[in-house]
Amino acid sequence: MVRVIAVANQKGGVGKTTTTVNVAAALGELGQHVLVVDLDPQGNATQALGLSRMPSDVTIYDVLIDGTPLDHTVVETRVKGVACVPASVDLAGAEVELVSEEGREQRLKQALEASELRNDTIVLIDCPPSLGLLTVNALTSADELFVPIQAEFYALDGVGQLIRTMELVRSALNPSLQISMVAMTMVGPSTLAQDQVFDEVQAFFDERLAPTSIPRDPAAHAAPATGSTVLAFAPDSMVASAYRQLAKELLAAELKTVAPTSQNGDK
Repeated sequence: MVRVIAVANQKGGVGKTTTTVNVAAALGELGQHVLVVDLDPQGNATQALGLSRMPSDVTIYDVLIDGTPLDHTVVETRVKGVACVPASVDLAGAEVELVSEEGREQRLKQALEASELRNDTIVLIDCPPSLGLLTVNALTSADELFVPIQAEFYALDGVGQLIRTMELVRSALNPSLQISMVAMTMVGPSTLAQDQVFDEVQAFFDERLAPTSIPRDPAAHAAPATGSTVLAFAPDSMVASAYRQLAKELLAAELKTVAPTSQNGDK
């Protein structure tokens, strides 16, 4: 069956989009069929997958606002095994347009359910760095939540709020939603402060913390400007190898029956 994973963290600059597109590329290398849904108005996932945004193109905005079938917006990318539902600048106004609409939280869920995706498709939804209606649509649609967290002192700031939002979505809209994986990103050389961050995240998320961390690497920042994933831009780099391993761990991840409810992330 189709596996739908929302990649979310309301804190910006944590490597969320970079993780989304490179895990997608790594899954494609493993022979998986992947659909990236770019739900971030910045459209960075769209660009990182080598797609240009044309005003005439139908995008995820048209799906959410006009009810355009999702299948009509899917674009094959040059990344093996990876297709994309692109974003557009119009998406920035979607939350305002949706606010008075009936069933506004379930637009994406309904579109995915009505689509003709292959049963073995893995859908990765790149969420915006906020907890508005776009992210709620992603959480309502998803089976799983994947949380990238930057290895810095304030790593858990706001994560408690993300989890509370997830719990609200679970109670009202999507009771099957679970956190399946948390991954540390932008990891530098070991320091006492960074080790403390790892300990804190490990204590908060326990076995949901992925064994593989993503190292800080200039290639991860340079690749998107070329319309490429890191795996294509610097295939032999440490960061590319890390994303390949993380993709294997995501494939093997088992959903847990209880999501963490501690509020330690509110600091």
